[in-house]
Amino acid sequence: QVQLVESGGGLVQPGGSLRLSCAASGSIFSINSMGWYRQAPGKERELVAGISGAGSSTNYTDSVKGRFTISRDNGKNTVYLQMNSLKPEETAVYYCNALIRIRITTPPYGYWGQGTQVTVSS
Repeated sequence: QVQLVESGGGLVQPGGSLRLSCAASGSIFSINSMGWYRQAPGKERELVAGISGAGSSTNYTDSVKGRFTISRDNGKNTVYLQMNSLKPEETAVYYCNALIRIRITTPPYGYWGQGTQVTVSS
């Protein structure tokens, strides 16, 4: 059994910052890429940022470049998303995703966290 647990969401004023965390636990052989997605009411879930297994490569959706930073601590099986200069339109539920192999003989599978609410409002 694998679990992803997000934390760090909340209410923040426009221009403020939040740091999201997502910790993976359970029967894990290895974790490949990890990422953060968000879904606003009435909209589709979108990729915000992704990071490779070793953490050497990252990618961001254009709207967050220069403001958000994704990082990971492989010793803790945790991925982070530092969000600065937040905008009201970025209010959404933020989800963590991780490509996890539970055994050396099984292919990687994408697991999701339960989501954490981020509200940007004055």
